[in-house]
Amino acid sequence: MIFLKIFKPLVFIFITIASALQYVSAQTDSVVRIRGTIQEISDNSMVFKDRTGEILTIVMGETLGIQEVYPIDMSKIEKNSFIGTAAMTDPKGRLVALEVHVFPESMRGTGEGHRPWDSVAGSTMTNATVNELVSIGNARELHLKYKDGEKIVFVPDNVPIVSYRAGARSLLISGANAVVVASLKDGKPTASRIMVGRDGFKPPM
Repeated sequence: MIFLKIFKPLVFIFITIASALQYVSAQTDSVVRIRGTIQEISDNSMVFKDRTGEILTIVMGETLGIQEVYPIDMSKIEKNSFIGTAAMTDPKGRLVALEVHVFPESMRGTGEGHRPWDSVAGSTMTNATVNELVSIGNARELHLKYKDGEKIVFVPDNVPIVSYRAGARSLLISGANAVVVASLKDGKPTASRIMVGRDGFKPPM
């Protein structure tokens, strides 16, 4: 009985640690996105609470890129814009956007293509050029073209529309919402890129 009382807490601790590290594989080239809120910042690391409630310590890499994600109006999506959109397939087989991010011209071509995404189970990500744009009331239908294909995505008028700009380290404060792109280096989750919102704004991608 004494053994069981000691063993159970140890099992719980082990499971918690294993769960926290599920974001990074044993392969050092595995890149993941961790979504949540910054808790604490030090010179070269941060304590981060992911969206499931797990607390992680993430090393900030030497080549860390910081980008501010900020809201924009639907009208900023124009023909020939290079955009990314996380979407779900509705019962009719139509792709419906969960969010749209309009890339600045300097980021044109980033991640071009269509692939599974991890923001919501079953979601996809399409990074492509707006070849045609159809207004449907306050909503939009985007005809997207990328290197190997085309997609049509319906954008409801209530989904977040955002863009990126270069961000400063001063944005990395306790309580800031962020998406951290990280990989495992020397056995530690290490961030290469942080997309962060200002004044409580939550990056939707």
